[in-house]
Amino acid sequence: MAVEHKLIFAGTMGAGKTTAIAAISEIAPVSTEVQNTDTQTHAKATTTAALDYGEVTLANGDKLRLYGTPGQERFDFMWKILGAGALGVVILIDNSRTDPLDDLRRYLASFADVVRGYRAVVGIGHTETHPQPDLNQFHLLADSMNLQVPMFSVDVRRRDDVLLLLDVLFHQIEQDVQMADRANDLETAQ
Repeated sequence: MAVEHKLIFAGTMGAGKTTAIAAISEIAPVSTEVQNTDTQTHAKATTTAALDYGEVTLANGDKLRLYGTPGQERFDFMWKILGAGALGVVILIDNSRTDPLDDLRRYLASFADVVRGYRAVVGIGHTETHPQPDLNQFHLLADSMNLQVPMFSVDVRRRDDVLLLLDVLFHQIEQDVQMADRANDLETAQ
């Protein structure tokens, strides 16, 4: 019987959550895009007000439900609502923003439980036009927070880049499940 899984895409406005979901969804994505009234933060014409939604059917028949969170902090209450019961999180960072390291710090803190559970991956966009900070600086930030999370330079318009993030995330989740199974086996044996 097919199982349904929830996956969250989180990040600042303009980081590419809507685009990433559209790049891999089998259905036309559902979006709650509204006119952007916060043009001082980002010049894009629209922004997500509640969520984005898409679907992917996995090779085993399971359904992966993709949820994109709003990027504006005034909608951060949606992060917890959408994140409840999620299998994992893809954090997208826009390297062209004023302080992308602070953006990552905020998202790692907001999703710290998922990151600590090895169920997160970070995609950093716009590195071709804004190479600084580099990936090493992002890794050092995560290390300073005692968090280990894979990070990649990506272009979420490219389906293969988004699939790379998901492949790495699912590999982590698989390892987490195997470790939990081993711990249960040891506990049962005692």
